[in-house]
Amino acid sequence: MYRSLIDRTIFVLGRACCVAAPAGLVIWLVANVHVGGVPVAVHISQALDPFAWYLGLSGVILLAYIIAIPANEIVVPTLIMLMILVGGDHGLGLAAGKMVEPEGEAMRSMLQANGWTLMTSVCMLLFVLLHNPCGTTIWTIWKETRSVKWTAFATFLPLAMGFVVCALVAAIWRFVAGT
Repeated sequence: MYRSLIDRTIFVLGRACCVAAPAGLVIWLVANVHVGGVPVAVHISQALDPFAWYLGLSGVILLAYIIAIPANEIVVPTLIMLMILVGGDHGLGLAAGKMVEPEGEAMRSMLQANGWTLMTSVCMLLFVLLHNPCGTTIWTIWKETRSVKWTAFATFLPLAMGFVVCALVAAIWRFVAGT
């Protein structure tokens, strides 16, 4: 029992802290460091927008996934924070640069104000299912295999699958919808 607790729980929690702490720093930096009077998050999300469009997503969504690599469970809170930061709160009274939890109508209004459609939602859900594993899992794969090849394969195969599936769904959706 002791060995299981130490080997499994404590070491995994230690790895999670080592991987998740940098994510907090990155979130703070992109939200609070300004270039030309605009947060870095705005610049990065605008640079990602053209690629994200092909996936049926937005630059903000991809930036949230990049920031949340250390811990996948922070994707949605990071996404909400970035939407408020990049697109404004649209009169919802939400604070930019802070983790907030809009619910119900406030969440729907925020998503619509940030350009979300049914296609965006479907592609986001598909990407959630297929994107890369979290940082702790990647680190565990490395620790168990000691192979850069297998670690990279386990990391990038699901990511590539997510890109391909989302691009196909978005292309078919746009073809059928005529947009």
